[in-house]
Amino acid sequence: MTQDISSAPRQREPVSRRRFLTATAGVAGAAAAGRAYADTLADVPAREVGEPLSGSSARSQYVAISRIPEAGPGMRNVDPTDAINSKTPLHKLMGSVTPSDLHYERSHAGIPSLDPARHRLLIHGMAKKSLVLTMDDIRAMPSVSRIAFLECTGNGWENWKSADQNLTVQNTHGLISTHEWTGVPLSFLIDLIGKERGSTWMLAEGGDAAGVARSIPLTDEVMAEAIIAYGQNGEPLRPAHGFPLRLLIPGWEGNLSIKWLRRLKFGDQPFMTRWETARYTQLLANGKARQFQLVQEVNSVITAPSGMMQIKPGYNRITGLAWSGYGAISGVEISTDGGQSWKAAQLNHPALPKAQARFQMDWVWDGKPTKIVSRSTDDKGNVQPDRKAVIERMGTNALFHYNAQQSWSIDEKGMVRNVLA
Repeated sequence: MTQDISSAPRQREPVSRRRFLTATAGVAGAAAAGRAYADTLADVPAREVGEPLSGSSARSQYVAISRIPEAGPGMRNVDPTDAINSKTPLHKLMGSVTPSDLHYERSHAGIPSLDPARHRLLIHGMAKKSLVLTMDDIRAMPSVSRIAFLECTGNGWENWKSADQNLTVQNTHGLISTHEWTGVPLSFLIDLIGKERGSTWMLAEGGDAAGVARSIPLTDEVMAEAIIAYGQNGEPLRPAHGFPLRLLIPGWEGNLSIKWLRRLKFGDQPFMTRWETARYTQLLANGKARQFQLVQEVNSVITAPSGMMQIKPGYNRITGLAWSGYGAISGVEISTDGGQSWKAAQLNHPALPKAQARFQMDWVWDGKPTKIVSRSTDDKGNVQPDRKAVIERMGTNALFHYNAQQSWSIDEKGMVRNVLA
C-alpha cells in the first residue's frame, strides 16, 4: 500500500470595497448591454392576503429542487430502496451554503433512528481514563462553529473512463455540500481523557447497522480542526447526516467524518478496518493500491451553464463552485474556448478555508460551438489539474478523488453537454 497522509492550513486575502464595486459594476454593465428590461408594471399581480404563519417555512410552490438517487457510476435515478447515494442539485443552489435537506447522502445500511436520550459516546484506548458521554454531557461542553464542505471521495466518478453527454452537474458533481457545523472540538475531549503521547491514531465508529469505522491519523491539522458535531446550519443534525452526533474533519474524505458516532478509540497504529482495506482504497495503474489518501484535492465546476441546459447567443453569466481540502480558494480561471485561453473569474467573498466558494464571470457567446471549463487554485499553490494529468497519475482503474477540470460543450443550438477535455 502507498500511504498519502497530507495536511494543510489557512488564510485568506481580504476583499477591498473598490475591487468589489469594480467587479460588480462590470457584471451589471454586461448584463444591461445584453438583456432588455421590462418597462411596465402592468402585468404585476395585485396584492392579496397570504398564508398564515406556521411552525416551519416551506419552499415556494414555484421552486422545484431535490436530490436524485444513484446506485453507483452509471446507475442513476434508481429506486430509493436500491440507492447508495443521493446527489445535491448544485445547478439550483445559490451562494455557497447547502440547505440541510439537500445535503448529499451516502449510506451503507440505511439511516438509523437513534434516540438522543439513549445515545452514548464511548472514548477509550491509549489514554489515562475512559469516558462514556451522554448527549446532554456533550451539549454542555464548550462548542465551536465553522463553515466547511463535506465531499464523498466518489464525487466525479461518472467521468473516470468516459463521459455520458446527457448528464447534469448534479450527476457529475452532486456528492458535495457545504454547511455551518457546530459541536465540541475533538481536542477538548482528548484533553479530558488524557491521551497518551504515543497514541497517534484514532478509530471512529458509527452506530449504523454497517458498523462503518475508520482509522484517522492524529495530525496537527486534525487535532486543531476536527469537531464532534451535533449541529448543522443552526439546527440539530438531520438523521441522514448523522443525528445525533457525527465526527467532522474539514477538508478530508467524507467517509472519515463518521456519522451516528458512538465510539472513539486511541492507539499507536491504524486499526485496518475493512473500510480502509477493502473499500476506500485506490487501485492504481501499476496494480498497487493507495491507502489513506485522506485530503480532498483542489477542485471546481461550472454550475451554469452546465449539462443539459440551453443558452442563447449574447450575454450569459457563467457561475460555479470551487473548493480545496488544503485551504481556501485564492482564484478561479474560466476558459470559453476549450482551454486555449483563460480569464480570471470573480470570487464571491469571503472565500473560507475548506469551504466552497462561488465564482462568476461575464460572457458574450457568439453562437459558435465551443467548450467552457474552469480551474481553481488554492492558497497553498495547488492548481486543479486537467484530465490528462489526472489519468497519467492515477490511471483509469481508480474510483475516488477525481478532481480533473470539468468541460461542458455547447453546440450551435446552445445545448450544453458533458464531455471529456
